[in-house]
Amino acid sequence: MPHHDDPPTVTVLSGAGISTASGIPDFRGPQGVWTRDPAAADLLDIGPYVRDADVRKRGWQAWAGHAVWDARPTAAHRALVDLERAGALIAVLTQNFDGLHQAAGSAPDRVVELHGSLATTSCLRCRETVPTRDVLARLPAEPDPRCTACGGVLKPDVVYFGELLPDDAMSRAIAAATDAHTFVAVGTTLTVHPVAGLVPLAVGAGARLVVVNAEPTAYDHLADEIHRAPIDEALPALVATLLEH
Repeated sequence: MPHHDDPPTVTVLSGAGISTASGIPDFRGPQGVWTRDPAAADLLDIGPYVRDADVRKRGWQAWAGHAVWDARPTAAHRALVDLERAGALIAVLTQNFDGLHQAAGSAPDRVVELHGSLATTSCLRCRETVPTRDVLARLPAEPDPRCTACGGVLKPDVVYFGELLPDDAMSRAIAAATDAHTFVAVGTTLTVHPVAGLVPLAVGAGARLVVVNAEPTAYDHLADEIHRAPIDEALPALVATLLEH
């Protein structure tokens, strides 16, 4: 088991698959949001969102009904907290915007939210930021809610198609990937770039790659280990193994 005075060695990249057991559907899996309703992806495209009040109204309704608001962390999320508390975790790089890593007990400064967060909403004009729950509470009266400060368009702080990733998130992720002795990719198909590119980057810097995902991924050919078991079983078992070494 690592001692706290040893430098941490494990970086984890998490995708939607780690949260499906929390009741949050993934996007591209067999029962994924976009698999069942391809048009749903259009609601997350920044161009139509900015131009079309109808897209915004449908988008806000979708967020209001999203499973994230009732979701609870799983055994997989909690296993990563164990890894952190043992002094072995460099960072959790997450493609998820559900906040479940932090809800499980991960230190916020160890979680890099590559695709943003649903917890807050910002004005596209003046950048004023408010809790998303407060915006959702206004929907019955304002289906296309506007910024109370300047009247600008509001958007959840989730990265939409056509937007750049948060400024410092990618540079923090690259540092964590290249510092890792072990890089664990969990619950992600590794098809979305630039995030998927962290995998060959980590391997190129000398990391062992461990993939934990029900379906094949784009980088299975680089993996030293692949676990296809349900994530809630596979990840706690993997963490226990990592902490034995």
